[in-house]
Amino acid sequence: MNILFNDVKAVNDAIASELDGAFQRVLRSGRFILGQEVESFEAEFAAYCGVQHCIGVASGMEALQLSLLACGIGPGDEVITVSYTFTATAFAIAAAGATPVFVDIDPQTYTLRPDQLEAAISRRTRAILPVHLYGHCADMDAILDFAARHKIDVIEDDAQAHGSRYKGRRAGSMGRLGCFSFYPAKNLGALGDAGAVTTNEAELAARLRRLRNYGGTRKYYHETMGYNSRLDELQAAILRAKLPHLEGWNESRRRLAEVYLSRLEQRFSAPKVKAECVDNYHLFVIQSNERDGLQEHLRTRNIESLIHYPVPCHLQPALRRIKHRCCDLSITERVAHQVLSLPMFPTLSVEEVEKVARCVNSFAGAP
Repeated sequence: MNILFNDVKAVNDAIASELDGAFQRVLRSGRFILGQEVESFEAEFAAYCGVQHCIGVASGMEALQLSLLACGIGPGDEVITVSYTFTATAFAIAAAGATPVFVDIDPQTYTLRPDQLEAAISRRTRAILPVHLYGHCADMDAILDFAARHKIDVIEDDAQAHGSRYKGRRAGSMGRLGCFSFYPAKNLGALGDAGAVTTNEAELAARLRRLRNYGGTRKYYHETMGYNSRLDELQAAILRAKLPHLEGWNESRRRLAEVYLSRLEQRFSAPKVKAECVDNYHLFVIQSNERDGLQEHLRTRNIESLIHYPVPCHLQPALRRIKHRCCDLSITERVAHQVLSLPMFPTLSVEEVEKVARCVNSFAGAP
């Protein structure tokens, strides 16, 4: 039995008739850019996140970049974030012209360590960009308190956190802006690249709408410099079809995570979910001192796994070529050599999870 890491096709097949209906609706409308589907999805996703505004954009990275620009962040400014994340987080800061400042992660949750913020801040710091990694929200109260005291913005990287909660608040509703990716493998995934920004500030929402559409709100009238970063009608229609299923899919992931946690031996530790958080389990990740051997052990048993992430941002060749600053990143560098992501998707069966756990436990190498 082959066990895939993420079976996107199976998830889509389960609602194939709804997806087909969304496609046909767009095809019949004859409107493919910034039409009713985008407007409706923006309203529906804003309501889901518990915010006033949602702005659909072309990708998760552009959601981050445009959010930074909307806050007036650019050359000469610094943005504090983590190195232990997908490179789009750091690339977006660099694309806005600002300088990434990397802090370490909490060894239990793998999210930004608020106790390093004081050492990272400078007179050029304009924002903190916490990442809700693997679907677990960062320690937002501590981050927001620090940001308020220093009068800097907080922009959430929610790319892996669709539906995750922190003290009852949804990811994307806590910072000044929340940035989502709808890459097909996400908990809420499009059928291609797509993204969105959430906010409670009408003026920021208006700026983002201009930035995503060549700097204007009327055809051929451009108030500012802008970009072509629009969520298209087809992807919006697909996301509208999927959004009502998101809570059920997330609950399925949580049940499967509980099976993993009850079956895996303690030598294979997983990130801790804090009591105040509800994790969407975008990924289920364990640690092993012989990670590469464990991955090969699973591969020979027809079980797919991936590494999120083998090379932290500050060690990526692309980031070495751009200006950035680092605090002590010892936990980041250690975790990057130990983590392994096991199969996790809502149509995965309990029997398959139990088989994966048995195979992990049978690995004879050091934990």
